[in-house]
Amino acid sequence: MRKSVVVAAHPDDEILWLSAVLAAARPVVLCFGAPFGQPDVAVSRQRAVAQLGLANLVDLAIPESGVRTLVEWADPQPTATGMAITDAAGQARYDANFARLLTELRPHLTGADDVYTHNGWGEYGHPEHVQVHRAVAALQAELGFTLWFSNYTAPLSFPLAQRIGAAPCWAEKRVLQPDVQLAKRLRRIYLRHDAWTWSPRHRWPADEIFYGQPPGDKAGWSTLRGETLLDVSALRWWRRKQAALRPV
Repeated sequence: MRKSVVVAAHPDDEILWLSAVLAAARPVVLCFGAPFGQPDVAVSRQRAVAQLGLANLVDLAIPESGVRTLVEWADPQPTATGMAITDAAGQARYDANFARLLTELRPHLTGADDVYTHNGWGEYGHPEHVQVHRAVAALQAELGFTLWFSNYTAPLSFPLAQRIGAAPCWAEKRVLQPDVQLAKRLRRIYLRHDAWTWSPRHRWPADEIFYGQPPGDKAGWSTLRGETLLDVSALRWWRRKQAALRPV
């Protein structure tokens, strides 16, 4: 049997973007804990995570870097630690978190065959989602697992998705169904503790696509040209945008 691990940036990300693989993952790793400068929210989030009841849950609870709005998404600049941040102090906190992610994720990813995590444009455009993707990718070269990312995106992050998708970025594809029953059960816990960060009207799609990046060279890999990306702002099929996903 293959060992699968889920790595999500924040509590509730695991059910928003990765519910299809959540039940089978050993473990499910949540990376960030206390929101920057929001101690009341931090307590609510801790209480919610403690009530999730997932026997395979690992909560690293790394304090957030507070850079959610400090990215120039009109001209996004990926870096080795995730994204270029427009504030020097925020960049320093963000870079420090990347080093901590590598250290704290390593033991949980050792021995994994498949690691499911955020995509390289951060779904709807969250720099800490991008950072978690980059940290997992950095550890892949060392540990040799297959990295899987989803097809969720949004208008804010779509320019970066286009840029990444124009280059060969996947070798395997899986169409999976979200575990809506599990996701809704855990959402109720987050809502009860005032720790749900997404729309209360969120609808999980019938299917979601995961793209696999095995370790080693990229011979035979494909671009995202012709693939369908999910618009998380309304879960519309973004068919008109497909033509923009062309190799540079």
